[in-house]
Amino acid sequence: MASFEIRQFMCRTDNFGVLLHEKETGTTISIDAPEEGPILAELEKAGWTLTHILTTHHHGDHVAGNEALKARFHAEIVGPEEERMKIPGIDRAVSGGETIDVGGVTVEVISTPGHTLGEVSYYLPEAQALFAGDALFSLGCGRLFEGDPEMMWGSMQRLRVLPGTTMLYCGHEYTATNAKCALSVDPENLTLRERAKEVDDLRRGGRATLPVLLEREKKTNPFLRADDPGLMAAMGMEGAAPVDVFAAIRKKRDQY
Repeated sequence: MASFEIRQFMCRTDNFGVLLHEKETGTTISIDAPEEGPILAELEKAGWTLTHILTTHHHGDHVAGNEALKARFHAEIVGPEEERMKIPGIDRAVSGGETIDVGGVTVEVISTPGHTLGEVSYYLPEAQALFAGDALFSLGCGRLFEGDPEMMWGSMQRLRVLPGTTMLYCGHEYTATNAKCALSVDPENLTLRERAKEVDDLRRGGRATLPVLLEREKKTNPFLRADDPGLMAAMGMEGAAPVDVFAAIRKKRDQY
């Protein structure tokens, strides 16, 4: 039976670096490669050798370390087919709906466009972990740089059907700001208010707000709940199309 250790650490200004290590095979996967230095430091601290990089999307703060890490470790770089030409050092292109083997680790590829047109998320059922890049954040979602609300709402629906016991890992530490926006559209949600207080306490203590159980996100993240009658009522949008509710929340979040 596979046995995993996952380490999360900061890169750049607010990016998360994440390393997943399968103890039996020695497979060590970096989720994106925001910056070479912190990833090298974490590998050395753990005594691991990098074998793969799973790229979620092409933005520079997610691929900046790709080529240097590949040259150092001969790591295989996996990334979305639709962004193949924009991802440095890519070896293997994948698409949503595929289940792939990554050094003996089963990885389900989920199409999550919106932030970029080709972004994918990676779900590892054996590790009970979802790596959502800049598609889904705790209490938020990615800014719509390339896609549109309909595209991103579809992505949210694909992610929210995963088991609630899944641990969510994201690309950035944006939770505190996301919480402020979430409370503005859903102020009477007690579970959200509890999460917002927890987030505030964590940040005051200099601690990360992630990972978080997906079950908690399903109850608190307004972008996952655009079809929830209670949220619609709180926003004064009863009977509206869920994609329009989603778009209204995203527009509000853009102002923070």
